[in-house]
Amino acid sequence: MTITGSVSTRTGGIFEPSRLKEKIDELNNKMAEPDFWTDQENAEKAGREKTILEQQLGWFTERENDLEELSILIELLDEGDSDASVEIDKKIKLLDQEFSSMETRRMLSGPDDRRPAIVQINAGAGGTEAQDWAEMLFRMYTRWAEVKGFSVEIVDAQPGDEAGLKGVTFVVKGEYAYGLLRAEVGVHRLIRISPFDAGKRRHTSFASLFVTPEVEDDTDIEVNESELRIDTFRASGAGGQHVNKTDSAVRITHLPTGIVVTCSNEKSQHRNKSIAIKILKSRLYEKRREEEMAKMEEMHKQKKEIAWGSQIRTYTLQPYRLVKDHRTGVEAGNVDAVLDGDLDEFIESYLLSEGSA
Repeated sequence: MTITGSVSTRTGGIFEPSRLKEKIDELNNKMAEPDFWTDQENAEKAGREKTILEQQLGWFTERENDLEELSILIELLDEGDSDASVEIDKKIKLLDQEFSSMETRRMLSGPDDRRPAIVQINAGAGGTEAQDWAEMLFRMYTRWAEVKGFSVEIVDAQPGDEAGLKGVTFVVKGEYAYGLLRAEVGVHRLIRISPFDAGKRRHTSFASLFVTPEVEDDTDIEVNESELRIDTFRASGAGGQHVNKTDSAVRITHLPTGIVVTCSNEKSQHRNKSIAIKILKSRLYEKRREEEMAKMEEMHKQKKEIAWGSQIRTYTLQPYRLVKDHRTGVEAGNVDAVLDGDLDEFIESYLLSEGSA
């Protein structure tokens, strides 16, 4: 059994086996040219493109095998093998999951969706409560990334006064990292009995999440050092313990836009500055892209005050247990699983609703 159809995308491109094979053959021919590897940057880009195309083609090959197995199982069932029905149910569920995953990827056709994601989480007003919630969110997204097979690199972390995090910036690297995580941009609300309140009262805490795509080093975004204010300071951990004994942490302020980027995770000041510049370029790239697409108004909505009425999702631990996304209406009763990184249903539902809007 052969899959001969195609899966269209909202931008007009298609995932079609024959076209994928043609593009892979074209890249193989280019890579075989004697002077191909003299341009290292373009060679690396071509290599990444080929890997992605091969993964897409591999998906079709695997589905062809699944459909072939399903066909054989149906034949066995027709011949009176009652045990085949259990295997048929399993195979149908697997195919349903796989095609649902492909439907989600159909939504991830933006120019930046395949890029790594730079994620920033900030605690809202509320002191220790909000800072603890920010750390819980950080754990939730790192666990989600681990399950996806993505890597996570912390760029900067500001410890809370007593517990948790005032803010944290990290990079998530993996296929479609930005495309998936952009569905999580906004304010997240937590309702629970406070572990920091001796009176065991119920508290509401807020934290915001913002995501930008990590741009390539060869982006045409230029950063003029005369427009930067660069401050160095000592990176510190919880309790005021110094991570480094020198002023290795770097804070860069882009004066024309007011964008501030901090990097303190590396021991080398030079390395921290290099990472901060790259993140600054990513944020400037995102800002330019928003302006070109006339989406600044939408972005301002996503950057509302981290407080009542602006949340995209509520995580309720008391008096009942429920996670509800206010944009799509999707709910989950297993709060522990969600906080442990089970976010796919929320992300996929948002992307599908966005694509049908």
